[in-house]
Amino acid sequence: MVMPADHMPGPEQGHWTYKDYAALPDDGHRYEIVDGVLYMAPSPNRSHQNTAFEIASYLRTHVKLTGLGQVYIAPFDVELNSQTVVQPDVIVVLNHDLNRITESRIVGAPDLVVEVSSPGTVGYDREKKQQNYARAGVPEYWIADPWSRTVEVLSLVAGDYRSLGVFEGKAVLPSEVVPDFLVHVE
Repeated sequence: MVMPADHMPGPEQGHWTYKDYAALPDDGHRYEIVDGVLYMAPSPNRSHQNTAFEIASYLRTHVKLTGLGQVYIAPFDVELNSQTVVQPDVIVVLNHDLNRITESRIVGAPDLVVEVSSPGTVGYDREKKQQNYARAGVPEYWIADPWSRTVEVLSLVAGDYRSLGVFEGKAVLPSEVVPDFLVHVE
């Protein structure tokens, strides 16, 4: 379960910044900042890892072969703003936004983020992260559920996400960011 990391020394919750986050010791835990609050996330389980790796592999192959941009996997920081630093499971940055990538993180909104939900992260992914992705202007957000074997595709329209549907089986994801991505959800 994702929970506030109140035990960590640092600024008061609600006041964490990327600088504070970058100074955290490597204690083996996964942390993110959302709206200045430091959260600790559980380590991903096997199903989560398999799903994230499959999605990243297909996306990377397609994006690389078509020359669209670059694909990254967690853990890689995305600084959406000074008080929101997340580590999406899969990240796509198109060529026109490659200047946002530094050696340590992506500064600004990627073009596509994918979160692989688990029972302990689904609320966090669908509320806090989704709101912040929309506020930052991430054009497309996919939520993959390894248990139901589905992927929901959300497209940013006028500052809010609109669901393009929940896809499964032989369905192909209707990505507006990664055109002609003809991979079956299964």
